[in-house]
Order: sequence, then structure tokens, then C-alpha cells
Amino acid sequence: MNNEHVEILKRGVDVWNSWRREHAQGPNSASAYPDFRDADLSEMNLRGADFEHADLTGANLQKSNLSFANLACANLSKANLHASTLDWANISNRSVRKGTKPSDASWSLLISEGGAILVGADLSRSHLSGTDLTNANLMAVNLRSASLLDVRFSNTNLSTAFGLEACNHLGPSHLDFLTLSKSWPLPLPFLRGCGLPDILIDYLPSLLNEPIHFYSCFISYSARDYELASRLYNDLQGKGVRCWFAPKDLKIGDRIRTGIDESIRLHDKLLLILSEHSVASDWVEQEVETALERERKEKRLVLFPVRLDNAVMEIKSGWPALIRNTRNIADMQEWRNDREYQAVFNRLLHDLKDTQT
Repeated sequence: MNNEHVEILKRGVDVWNSWRREHAQGPNSASAYPDFRDADLSEMNLRGADFEHADLTGANLQKSNLSFANLACANLSKANLHASTLDWANISNRSVRKGTKPSDASWSLLISEGGAILVGADLSRSHLSGTDLTNANLMAVNLRSASLLDVRFSNTNLSTAFGLEACNHLGPSHLDFLTLSKSWPLPLPFLRGCGLPDILIDYLPSLLNEPIHFYSCFISYSARDYELASRLYNDLQGKGVRCWFAPKDLKIGDRIRTGIDESIRLHDKLLLILSEHSVASDWVEQEVETALERERKEKRLVLFPVRLDNAVMEIKSGWPALIRNTRNIADMQEWRNDREYQAVFNRLLHDLKDTQT
């Protein structure tokens, strides 16, 4: 961190921008690559600030106003942007000065990539309306509950960003083909929130040369576990796994029990969400019995159980005990933790691959 840079910035954005203009005399000038590493810039009004090529690694920008700021080719790795405002900020490469090469090797990579680095940044609950993220690297960025509207995801790497399924979409955003190909697969709620129609989403795997090779899946759950069931449904659909999710997929007028039994027979696997609620559910019991009957007749694995608590481990008899004694049950007790959830989800997705195709 350069204390002089911090002190100048704290005098106000107009003072900071004037200082940068006055000292801009080439790539080796005092203002060429401002150093704000680990600086505390929280709750500051930085609207319109010029941070082009600035090193903001690990900076605390929590609740700061960065609207209309120029963050082109800035390094925001591990920066805390929680609840910050970046409306209409430029985080792209549109003003990159060709040929400039800072001494740090990571900056050389930055210039060659052409966009900002936000690796590991916390953008949760931030406001990103109109933000230009062209060519930005969002590896391991937290976007949970970020508000999006007219955000430009152009040639943007979202492949390891998390919280995408929980973004707050205030309106459509821009997703280009390069972003989709770099980041695929993306969660269904994110794609829909950005404005992609379902008919296009259905064709994306084939357009991206990634045909669906997963078993189809029926999700069995208690209504009181709807939140996780809905998340699994959206994430599996987003990964190309065709799912059935009651009551969402029941047609108006269907006889409920008949429709569910038929759907279990039509899908390859039954994903069973085990909890204190589901093990006491007559409906779940019938769904399990239907799946077990299929296993006996077809002599193949149908049930895929995951558990949210220890209820199934404590029951001594009945179908829950049978499943506990005969199946490997995935542990999703920490499913509200994004990283824990993703680890179990990835194993589940791996096991749902159809190795016969």
C-alpha cells in the first residue's frame, strides 16, 4: 500500500483524479499504477474515481460508492466489495493502454488478458447495475444476492464464481457467447434472470458442443425441505440434468398420485432428500417404494439418497433403516454453506453421468 495514494484519495475524488492527470507521464509515472493493497476504503464516496490499472488487492471497499468509477484493468483480487455500489462502473479493458507492462508478473498476465482481475473478491449484496465486466476474471468471486441490471458479461469468466443462483435480477443483463462457452454450465436461475428464454437455454448444451449425457432425475422431498429441493432442481437443470420436481411439473388437472408414480417410472433416478420431515412423510414413503420396486424389477440402481440431518441414521426399522443399511448416503447437512454444498453437488453430478453414452 502506498500511503501517499491513500491520503490523496481521502481528500476527495476530484483531488485524486486531478492528481492522476497531472502526474500521468507514461507507464513509469507516479500515478500509472496506484497501490491500494489492503487499504481500508470502506464506506467512502468514490463515485467516478479513476482506478485504471490500480492495485486494490485485498482492499476493503465494503459499502463504498464506486458508481461510474473507472476500474479498467484494476486488480481487485480478494477485495471486499460487500454491499458496495458499482452501478455503471467500467471494469473492462476498454481504456487499456497497449504496451504498458508493470513489473509484477501477475500484472503482465492482467494486461495480456485485457480485463480486470476480481479473483476471490466478495461482491455479495453489491449493486452492479450497468456495470461493464467485459473480459473480467471473476474466478471464485462471491456474487450472492448481488443486484444485477444491464450488466455486461462479455468474454467474462464466471466458471468458478459462486452465488450465481442467488443473484437479485432487477432486469435483464448481457451474456455473450464467449461468456457462455468459458463459463458453461451456469445455474438456471442466473440464465433466466439475465433474460435468456427457456427455449434457448434448452439448446445451449448442444450449441456449446456439450450434449446431455446425464440420467434424468425425479426429486423426492418433503414440502418443508422445499428450499433445498428447489436449489437442487435449478442447479441440476442448469447442468443439463433433466429433472421432475413436484408440484412444479404437474400439469393442471393431473391426478397428483398418479402423475407422480408415472414420473418416477419415466425418470432414470430418484434423488431422495432425507430429513426428519421426509422420513415421516407418507408421500415420500410411496415414492421410495415405487423406486425400490423398479430396482427389483430392473436390477439396477435407482435411488440416490442425500440427508439434511441425522433422522435417517436414528430410525431402527422401516424403509429409512433399509436405506441407511444398504446405501451410501450423501451428507448435505451444511448445504447452506456454498462451498460445502458445491462439493457434495459435484459428487452427485458425477454419479448422475450416464456412462453408457
